[in-house]
Amino acid sequence: MSLFGDPRWSEALANLPNYLGAHVRVSLAALTLGLAISLPLAMVTRRNAILRGALLGFAGVVQTIPGLALLALFYPLLLALAALSLSAFGVGFSAFGFLPAVLALALYAMLPVLRNTITGLDGVDPALLEAAQGVGMTPRQTLTMVELPLALPVIMAGIRTSAVWVIGTATLSTPIGQTSLGNYIFAGLQTQNWVLVLFGCAAAAVLALAVDQLLALIETGLRLRSRVRTALGGVGLAALVIATLAPSLAGTRSTYVVGAKTFTEQYVLAALLQQRLEAAGLSATTRAGLGSSVIYDALKSGDIDAYVDYSGTLWANQFKHPGIAAREQVLADLKQDLAKDGVTLLGDLGFANAYALVMPRARAEAQGIRSIANLAARAPTLTIAGDYEFFSRPEWANLRKAYGLAFETERQMQPDFMYAAVASGEVDVIAGYTSDGLIARYDLVVLDDPRAAIPPYDAVLLLSPQRAGDAKLRAALTPLLGRVGIDAMREANLQAGSGKTPDVVSRALWEKVKP
Repeated sequence: MSLFGDPRWSEALANLPNYLGAHVRVSLAALTLGLAISLPLAMVTRRNAILRGALLGFAGVVQTIPGLALLALFYPLLLALAALSLSAFGVGFSAFGFLPAVLALALYAMLPVLRNTITGLDGVDPALLEAAQGVGMTPRQTLTMVELPLALPVIMAGIRTSAVWVIGTATLSTPIGQTSLGNYIFAGLQTQNWVLVLFGCAAAAVLALAVDQLLALIETGLRLRSRVRTALGGVGLAALVIATLAPSLAGTRSTYVVGAKTFTEQYVLAALLQQRLEAAGLSATTRAGLGSSVIYDALKSGDIDAYVDYSGTLWANQFKHPGIAAREQVLADLKQDLAKDGVTLLGDLGFANAYALVMPRARAEAQGIRSIANLAARAPTLTIAGDYEFFSRPEWANLRKAYGLAFETERQMQPDFMYAAVASGEVDVIAGYTSDGLIARYDLVVLDDPRAAIPPYDAVLLLSPQRAGDAKLRAALTPLLGRVGIDAMREANLQAGSGKTPDVVSRALWEKVKP
């Protein structure tokens, strides 16, 4: 099979119009907003040292915040404002996806524009300003007819830098629900589909370079006072925007949106739900790569219509139930909690994906470790690895309390990489997932939890409040309930982690579990 005969390239190309259009839309909106704020502020504050210093200091501090953190911080802020607006004025708005992405990226766009605008205006020859005053120009005329034209090449250089930063950082907006070229990268990382990762990186880089070169053409035209170059740059930018937006704007909007978190199993299940909806004649799309703290709120507010979560995750993390409880109690509590939010628990799929402490089978047998209780005595000399959220979750606190666990070192890493790390001896124990096929591939063993410190994690299918009475949606998804066993899910996860696309894996999964 040739390189480009790989079906993963076809899948990547099929999603390009949607991802590229959404990426350009959010980048363009953020850059426009950033320019609309930064340019007037730079002109107003440039002669006041205190205001100018404060403004540049603020923009500099914003620039030091990691892009993903800045994007994530806007989500809860807008969620609270949306709730306040709804209660005070009866009008809410979506805090999911586009709006938080635009606001965060606009802040990122400010610093180069502010700095270059101030530098460009301050660099105008004072003799020219005196000449302008000498011929009777007002301050406004001096600014618009003398200073800005002379400073434009420097200002354009700042705009070029902002544009490249915004386009690059927009790839990080996927976890807060904004479709972008980052969808390729996040999905590829989770499913170890390096074709998707490479495709997403290349697409973002080509887009950034194209925009940068067109802006450079405008900058050169302004500096050389060449109207032809300036016009060519402007026409090129307009053509690029129209070409990238047209396919996504012309496309039909799907009726149902299926959400997914940021790990392999979720991509497979989201594809499975989408396929079942389409098989029932319903239009559906997926919104994958959503953060754990984002996806439930997105469902509750109706930004997505359905997704699969896990009973223990919702019970302990979303609804903050303390301590340890039996499976029946967890499900009973969960039904009550979900009902208060208007969310429907349609049913469980038939398997559980629980956190579990996992280590190499040979090493566990050699050291007589069969359970977490056995492990506790050796823990002070061992290193444990978990995913990015495990050590801040209540399950970890429960484990430490129940068994007195105290490891020498705790490390965080990409979930799929943990298994190779523990198999190679890089770490001693990992907090893995019981439905992960990599446990069998690396000949690992799940340690028993005799004190039941980890709650049950039944995979449950949730529907948004707006879809509670949707008979077509229920009829399409109900055949999945109770059909997906743990062995089938482990095999599907293993296949997806081997580079097969979630679409291909989920179709095979359905053939295996269908009634």
